[in-house]
Amino acid sequence: MERTVTVVPEDGLHARPASQFVETANEFDADVQLGRADEDDLVPAASMLAVTGLGVGHDESVRLVAEGNDAEAALDALEDILSTPEAKQ
Repeated sequence: MERTVTVVPEDGLHARPASQFVETANEFDADVQLGRADEDDLVPAASMLAVTGLGVGHDESVRLVAEGNDAEAALDALEDILSTPEAKQ
């Protein structure tokens, strides 16, 4: 399964949003990878270093690819994180 999602949090996939993204990816029985929508390279969504290393910012599009028993549920949860603005603290 695959989806393209626009990153809404102001910090992009850095700091808190990336941490939440990686934690959520690890909750499912699925192999999830992500990458920039305009590139073929994908990295494991379960790796904080790999996710932050992409340097994805606010309003950029990413491609999520998932395989496994929970693939659709994982994509739903990860899309929700990426499409929800981060609450100001």
